[in-house]
Amino acid sequence: MKYEDAHLSDQQLLLGIEGELARHEEKPVRAHLDACWKCRARRQEMENAIAGFVRVYQREFDANLPPAAGERALLKARLEQFCEPGRRFDWFALGRQIAAAAAVAGLLAVALLFVPSTMERRRSLAPATVFSLPDSTLTPGATILADRRTVCTQASTNNKIVPLALQRKVFEEYRIPGADPRAYEVDYLVTPALGGADDIRNLWPHSYSSTVWNAQVKDALEERLREMVCDGTLDLREAQQEIAGNWITAYKKYFHTDEPLAEHRK
Repeated sequence: MKYEDAHLSDQQLLLGIEGELARHEEKPVRAHLDACWKCRARRQEMENAIAGFVRVYQREFDANLPPAAGERALLKARLEQFCEPGRRFDWFALGRQIAAAAAVAGLLAVALLFVPSTMERRRSLAPATVFSLPDSTLTPGATILADRRTVCTQASTNNKIVPLALQRKVFEEYRIPGADPRAYEVDYLVTPALGGADDIRNLWPHSYSSTVWNAQVKDALEERLREMVCDGTLDLREAQQEIAGNWITAYKKYFHTDEPLAEHRK
């Protein structure tokens, strides 16, 4: 199968989540996920479904456990009846009660083993979501009316700082409100150095280190495109369209490589 020509199957996505892909499949599957928003979204849906199942199962399991304290109190009362002089004791009832108490103890022991392993399993199923490309429905890219001269006379090529409140809104839109902000750069799809707008439609959570196509690699492309625009070898509008359309494809085109160059990986 050519991963670049078709989407990954649910079986491949599930094997990837479980860490059970064959060694020769790992690299092409990761590369496809880096470049394919639909497959990343499908993988996230599967991870969320698995996590939801674990939560529901754990909740139902806990709800069905009988209260241990109640069983112990009843057993104690039975034993006190046994100790009363002249009173005939129901040995069969005592046997049933002891069996019930043993069953409760067994269930509690299983729960103590099950819950930590479930939580560990849950953590293993919830890695930081990788965003190498934005969701075009949320981040189509937004630009301001600017010409080549305006762009090339800017004092700095650095992206503007995104306010924290706006960063949180971006995380919410991408359904990762509790994500570690240190794992992402809230990035401009079209950099302000190329006429990108200060607009949430131009912002997305770009992974720092969970993918080779990370925010640092995109910075190198932004610098290359600005240099080409300013020396007249590339039209500003074309540069904006290429970086907004698929910045990874644009990187490969302008750096003549299929992988990020070593000097661009930090």
